[in-house]
Amino acid sequence: MADPDAPLLVADPAPPPRRPLRAMGTPLAATIALFTSLIGLVVLAWAVLLVTKGRFLKSTFESIASGSTHRKVQVAGDFQLYFAPFNLKFVAEGLRVENPDWAGTSPFFTAKRIDARIATFSLLARQKRFQWLGLTDGRIDLQWDRDGKQNTWTFGSGGGQPLTMPRIQRARITGTQIRYLDPRHLLDAAIRVDTVAAEDNRFADAIRFDGNGTARGARFTLAGALLSSNKTLAGGENRLRLHAEGVRSRVDIAGTLPGATVLEGAKLHMDLRGRNLADMFMVAGIAVPDTRSYRLTSVVTKARDEWRFTGMKGRFGDSDLAGKFTVKLSQPRMLVAADLFTQVLDIVDAGPFIGYNPDALAAQGAQAAVTQVSGTPRLLPDAPLRVDALKNFDARLQWQIRSVRAPNLPVSNIELGLDLNDRLLTLSPLNFSLARGTVTSDIRIDARRTPVFTTYDIRLSPTPMGVLLAGFGADQAGTTGVLKARIQMEGTGNSVRESLASANGRIAVILPKGAFWTRNTELAEFDIGTFVQKMFERKLKEPVQINCGLIGFTVRDGVAAADPILIDTQKNVMLGRGGFSFRNETIDLAFRADSKRFSLFSGQSPVGIGGTFATPSITILSPELLARAGGGLGLGLVASPIAGVLTFVDFGDAKAADCGPVLAGANAASQYDRKGRPRDDVGRGTTAKSESGKSSTGEAKRQRKKFLGIF
Repeated sequence: MADPDAPLLVADPAPPPRRPLRAMGTPLAATIALFTSLIGLVVLAWAVLLVTKGRFLKSTFESIASGSTHRKVQVAGDFQLYFAPFNLKFVAEGLRVENPDWAGTSPFFTAKRIDARIATFSLLARQKRFQWLGLTDGRIDLQWDRDGKQNTWTFGSGGGQPLTMPRIQRARITGTQIRYLDPRHLLDAAIRVDTVAAEDNRFADAIRFDGNGTARGARFTLAGALLSSNKTLAGGENRLRLHAEGVRSRVDIAGTLPGATVLEGAKLHMDLRGRNLADMFMVAGIAVPDTRSYRLTSVVTKARDEWRFTGMKGRFGDSDLAGKFTVKLSQPRMLVAADLFTQVLDIVDAGPFIGYNPDALAAQGAQAAVTQVSGTPRLLPDAPLRVDALKNFDARLQWQIRSVRAPNLPVSNIELGLDLNDRLLTLSPLNFSLARGTVTSDIRIDARRTPVFTTYDIRLSPTPMGVLLAGFGADQAGTTGVLKARIQMEGTGNSVRESLASANGRIAVILPKGAFWTRNTELAEFDIGTFVQKMFERKLKEPVQINCGLIGFTVRDGVAAADPILIDTQKNVMLGRGGFSFRNETIDLAFRADSKRFSLFSGQSPVGIGGTFATPSITILSPELLARAGGGLGLGLVASPIAGVLTFVDFGDAKAADCGPVLAGANAASQYDRKGRPRDDVGRGTTAKSESGKSSTGEAKRQRKKFLGIF
């Protein structure tokens, strides 16, 4: 019996079998084998495609192309798709690509035959590169939808991408037609292309093309060619010649393109001429003022989404124009930026900027500004603002004008800053020099509102009257007075006439101390010399010494009421009443000069200014007519404080300018009629003085003069 306490003997475990030695280089061999297999498969596929020309892929191509483009793709005839040797060779006869449903029944693309070699790696890039393109009897239909959100050349669900032309190195294209339709910009064009032969990015033969269409309802035609010559440098530059006519304009473009279908970096020269520059901008949906006949030259380049026109020179009407401008095709609106300079602006050429007809101005000159409405001459322009066009673009403009050619208007150094942002048009600054003074303006036109709402704030700095009136025939000698003015109004309407006819606001002019002489004055229809002679002196033997003058109007619903008109001179106090109307352009003003010294012969007959803006007239009034002045305009009492008029034009120290007595209301201490009686139509005199200056009735209690008593 075995001893249970004896230790158990365990046999040693057998050693594990020895692992076989791994062959040296096995991973490398596997990699090489795999790579070799892939190369073999590629070579085999390449060989199969080369031998078969890939014709067996026709159905596969149609299926994949139709699915990826979301439209039907068919090849009616021969089909080839293979590598030859490295670039992709594609041949299709009777290729047809349908349009999306919204674009109608016509196909997007058809061709009797297309033969192309496409750089393989460019298929992964945004812009495809064709090393060779042969196209026979092609038809291409390029359309935008009415909302501008989709187009026919953006496949799949990519929305409406901008049109990007492929790069073409060599090509032969015959019998190809291209249609482009953009309902938003009312553009419909058809272009035909003749035989093309191209090599090494340059065309050995001429690409001849011509076409026609409509742009915003106006027909146009175009014709041109891509040319090359023996002097064309290797590198692909192609000479372009283009001529287009339409909308009473012609344009010629010449220069070089980096490639046949490449506009980026193009060097082009433009010669543009026509009857009205606004016609050409209208085609692009941009509103600019009308002009007389024009001719402009410029260098044209394209950089990304910008068209740049630099080195621009030319003329419109009898005025010159130079500078540069850029059109940026941004969203949601294009942006037009311009920096312009004019050496001499003819005053007739400035008329269309505020709405006068350029053709009439060209034929009749300044007389064309006057039109007949129901037999009454009208001066204010009524051309409507192109509100619809303002929706299409934004704009930033700086324009410097050195001088203005105008016989009777001493204007120069015009500075115009324009900003258009989503139909809000701001003219600021709108400044110019006027007879050694400066007119500073800020005008805001809000076309977001219906009707258009316009605000005006126009300010005239102290301006020498002698220089101002010299243009009208006045002799400057003896005239030392100056004037300062301000116009602040707002109105509604789509034209200058409508806006002013509904305006509310204030007009004020201040004349500080100075001398005013009107000898040799002739003002055509409106004779200031005669007016002043009748108002102040029987004979103008010396200048009229002005202490201070206020000419103010309050404007309500297009009708301006005198508020106040008061001019204090060394010998007289001149007062006025009445007003004028922007509605029907009539004037109804009356003026009376009252002597500060009693004289049986010093009383002057009241003088009236009547007629219209276009044909003002001066007449002698009876006291009865004086009382009726402005009655036909329906004017009521306004009576603004005189101090407020001075503040309105920011004159400064009024008392230092001898306006203190005006403010105090004590200018006409003695005012009598021809019979020596105190006048009651212009206020009450308080102290009668003899010619020696001594009181004839004793010192009386001074009364504050009621300057608006005539109302």
